[in-house]
Amino acid sequence: MNLQKIAFITGVTGQDGSYLAEFLLKKGYHVHGLVRRTSTFNRGRIEHLRNKNPPGKNTFELHYGDLLDFQSIDSLITHIRPNEIYNLAAQSHVAVSFDTSEYTSQVNALGPLRVLQAIVANGLSETCRFYQASTSEMFGKVLETPQTETTPFSPRSPYAISKVSAYWTTINYREAFNVFACNGIMFNHESPRRGENFVTRKITLSLAKILAGQQEKIFLGNLDARRDWGFAKDYVEAMWLSLQQPQPDDFIFSTGQQYSVRDFVREAFSLCGFDIVWRGSGTDEVGFDKNTNRVLVEVNPSFFRLTEVDTLLGDSSKAQNILNWHPKTTFKELVNLMVESDLKEAGLDPRKFLKPC
Repeated sequence: MNLQKIAFITGVTGQDGSYLAEFLLKKGYHVHGLVRRTSTFNRGRIEHLRNKNPPGKNTFELHYGDLLDFQSIDSLITHIRPNEIYNLAAQSHVAVSFDTSEYTSQVNALGPLRVLQAIVANGLSETCRFYQASTSEMFGKVLETPQTETTPFSPRSPYAISKVSAYWTTINYREAFNVFACNGIMFNHESPRRGENFVTRKITLSLAKILAGQQEKIFLGNLDARRDWGFAKDYVEAMWLSLQQPQPDDFIFSTGQQYSVRDFVREAFSLCGFDIVWRGSGTDEVGFDKNTNRVLVEVNPSFFRLTEVDTLLGDSSKAQNILNWHPKTTFKELVNLMVESDLKEAGLDPRKFLKPC
């Protein structure tokens, strides 16, 4: 009897999807991933996994499909008949969601609905477990700090609104159709695989380009925004643990520590010998290197959000108590990992630029 578990990951080419695929393959799963047909090849984060398939045994497979198309989702779930589905696919950029609000809702809100309906339609309610990637952005204009699983949502963007819809859809299918469906409310989680248009990766990649002489300075938006930043590789273990429990539930995944964008800049640049000091205020504020008086950071109002989320701080006590999950990577370790990776990306030797810890 073949007892190998089968997992289906949407968003497998992204940061979280690639780490989750690695994690599940090490657990002995047969992993299927959903990819969209595009004119450009966007599989750099997972190409190494495809090359590691054992001879004669394909344990990692990719399938074309789209969360916008129920037929493709239903057909794949009919064919794969997975034991676990991890819905990580999304239009995940907050600023972009204001410009593409309808598309964002179609993918983020109706996409999970299509997956859950396919589970029910294929008679898999009793055998297939579903994980929905929820987000701390749902808390938006926070009503209490820290945020817990009972904190009311107050979304401040089309992205956050779409994710709130998906959150309640997941709970509804759990209650109405007895699907083992869980929400993981993940606070900001970063890594060297983070997209280049997200602020943390923008900081570390710009730092590397400055050191390589490819860029003069970095332009950022709200330096005062405070976030609970963890390491994405730690968070995929939490996703898996949530689907291994006797009963489905919803959990917050966070570090319980908070840093501002300004803090992230200082930490990253300090690793390479810069001592960033701030002067001015508002849009005139700049960050300069105390040692050379060189301006390295400027504020660009075009990066401000239309409706800002000033602070997010999660309480993951429930996940720690029930799942026995704890974030392993500190803020300083996370920043170091990202800076080291982007120095290599810029063609630099990290040993020549990183200060000894």
